Amino acid sequence: MPSAAELLAWYDRHRRILPWRAGPGQARDPYRIWLSEVMLQQTTVAAVGPRYARFLDRFPTVAALAAAEWAEVAEEWAGLGYYARARNLHACARAVVAAGGDFPRDTAGLEALPGIGRYTASAVGAIAFDAPVVPVDGNVERVTARLAAIEDPLPGAKPRLTALAAGFMADPAARARPGDFAQALFDLGATVCTPRSPACALCPWCAGCMARRMGIAADLPRKSPKAARPLRHGAHFLLIDAQGRILLRRRAEKGLLGGMLEIPGTPWRAGRWDAAEALDHAPAAAPWRAVPGMARHGFTHFELEMVLFTAALPQGVMPEGEWQRPDAARAALPSVMRRLIDLAGRP
Repeated sequence: MPSAAELLAWYDRHRRILPWRAGPGQARDPYRIWLSEVMLQQTTVAAVGPRYARFLDRFPTVAALAAAEWAEVAEEWAGLGYYARARNLHACARAVVAAGGDFPRDTAGLEALPGIGRYTASAVGAIAFDAPVVPVDGNVERVTARLAAIEDPLPGAKPRLTALAAGFMADPAARARPGDFAQALFDLGATVCTPRSPACALCPWCAGCMARRMGIAADLPRKSPKAARPLRHGAHFLLIDAQGRILLRRRAEKGLLGGMLEIPGTPWRAGRWDAAEALDHAPAAAPWRAVPGMARHGFTHFELEMVLFTAALPQGVMPEGEWQRPDAARAALPSVMRRLIDLAGRP
């Protein structure tokens, strides 16, 4: 087992400065830590940084987030993707406030909150409250797979890697500083033990790394081939009024992108939509014109191709929905809908 003290000494010298990370001697805010962990799921540190600061400006405390309307939260989350996270974030904030306003200090209590799974409970527990646990993200899986030369492919190897990572807490140095140890593992994977071309010469654990000795560090962890994602098709309608505003509607509360704004359109299905069939779903009778090309977007479980129709709002027609200028709409819409605005060539 590599030395936790060596990793922590490396971390004390090379820790990343991140907006959600408390510096040495600073108080750790569980709200900020939890928010960062939720935002960082399936999203890069570079992408999250500015959005994290903006979100905190609008909702500086868990109480402020709990008091907000869902539409406000959805608007602030737009563009970050994986929108179920935002709905769970809002529900979790309200659960915390309803229970007195403080996050549970143990991982079991954290995991009982809406939207908090095993990893997030471990990360918040370790970093905010020094719970003696090792949160296992992709960085920790990679570091652990290389240290022990685990050649079984992911995701099948996850239970074994999780068990090996938990063993780090047997080291007294790790148990003395669980939060710092967890963040040290994150930083090691993000900056040294990287997916491609790991910088083994800079690694504080290189001497004990079995994959380095075997010459296979860059090949681990192995991954099982991904199944091809099915392709779905949709058609959407960009209706423009005399002030240059576009019509938006809010999606149903349940389901994909639940409660988010959208450009009105058809359901998304396996077969393509022909123009006549698609126009039955138009938000108003208007002189619709097909925009050349299509917009594409990838979701976790399927790929989506969308065609777009545009029209000017005829006089006397008042479809249901809300009107927004294109720049405001872009800020409020999820990424998939922004691709339609790009296809239309609007700002």
